[in-house]
Amino acid sequence: MSKRQISCVLLIGLALAAVAIGGLEGSYVVPLDHAAIQYAALPVDDAVSRLQKRIDAGDLKLKFREGHGYLESILEALTVRPSSQVLVFSKTSFQATRIAPKLPRAVYFNDNVAVGWVRGGDVLEFAAVDPRQGVIFYTLDQEPTGKPHFDRQDTCLQCHQNGSTVGVPGLLVRSVYPSQSGMPVFQAGSFVTDHRSPLKERWGGWYVTGKHGAQAHMGNAIVQTREGPIAMEPNGQNVTDLRFRFDTGAYLTPHSDIVALMVLEHQTRMTNLITRVGFEARLALYDNAVMSKFLQQPEGELSESNVRRINNAAEELVKYMLFAEEARLTEPVTGVSGFAESFARQGPRDGTGRSLRELDLKTRLLRYPCSYLIYAEAFDQMPQPMKERVYQRLWQVLSGEDQGPKFASLSSVDRRSILEILRATKTGLPEYWLRP
Repeated sequence: MSKRQISCVLLIGLALAAVAIGGLEGSYVVPLDHAAIQYAALPVDDAVSRLQKRIDAGDLKLKFREGHGYLESILEALTVRPSSQVLVFSKTSFQATRIAPKLPRAVYFNDNVAVGWVRGGDVLEFAAVDPRQGVIFYTLDQEPTGKPHFDRQDTCLQCHQNGSTVGVPGLLVRSVYPSQSGMPVFQAGSFVTDHRSPLKERWGGWYVTGKHGAQAHMGNAIVQTREGPIAMEPNGQNVTDLRFRFDTGAYLTPHSDIVALMVLEHQTRMTNLITRVGFEARLALYDNAVMSKFLQQPEGELSESNVRRINNAAEELVKYMLFAEEARLTEPVTGVSGFAESFARQGPRDGTGRSLRELDLKTRLLRYPCSYLIYAEAFDQMPQPMKERVYQRLWQVLSGEDQGPKFASLSSVDRRSILEILRATKTGLPEYWLRP
């Protein structure tokens, strides 16, 4: 192939990438075997891999208990609270044959790992966030042994890398129309939900405990009939007791908390976006280096197309992390498991006691609408050009320099409060953030 042909291929590839990431949505899936990514080849450093090292070194022994296997011991080791339990009864897991409305699958989570448990299941399921590589999937056999071993499961990407995860290995909360067996009624469609989704589209195939007034959701219900328009059972709203639906005593708590579900939904897409913008920056830096080498030029500033690529991706992240398109609550929401209280206590807090984890639950999820995942390792380890752009855009919005309609949902009080909290609690801020 001639230099001219190679140049054309490179330019076409860059142009396609620039078009594909316009909104980070749709069918564009990041090639995980790309030299800049190497998802399967590079070593990982996530909560599960760290736990495996402790087990292998003899520093941690997991306890196996009848009924739940390693579940309680694992949650304790990973600092995952049982109050985070949410329950899904739709057959949307690889353990689908063991899941039904009478046998829901339990999911427990914190900022960087989710744990799935199925009653009578052969394995525990894990989705752990690696700061560079995104979500890594594992299973752990539910058999007592001296040194349990987590098995990486890249086959999970069949469902966990697509347009719904913004093209990277990621997480998602899916809302379906479940039949009496828990099988989704496929002709009825489904929704992938996050904090932008109206409540009326959320939690189909999930149990939901808590109060939410007259606001309706799809949880706690199955499809009554497949004939004619799809109709759900009418008794799924403001449920606080699940004992008459399945054996809640078999689970760590009797709840599937509405606030936990809302927090989980927010952080699934936020996690995916942090991964995606990191990948985009790595791909842009790689393409820039290849082009410089081809043109026999020293590596210098990013090309205009690669700057645009980084800026477009950063904009999507900033827009989501500042809740620019959040679906508003019309009545207060109240959980019943204690999750809301334990989540809010985590901090960090500024000198006046404010925290990005404070919940509102009256008109929106957070009192101060900026994602607490700004403290995550994955955010801190974004490639420098991307992190610089994200901080620049955050500053422009929070300082009031950007008063455009995109961020109109943020009041001047919101902006000032978030800025003050971050100045007091976030390490590594650019110097210009700290000027009076």
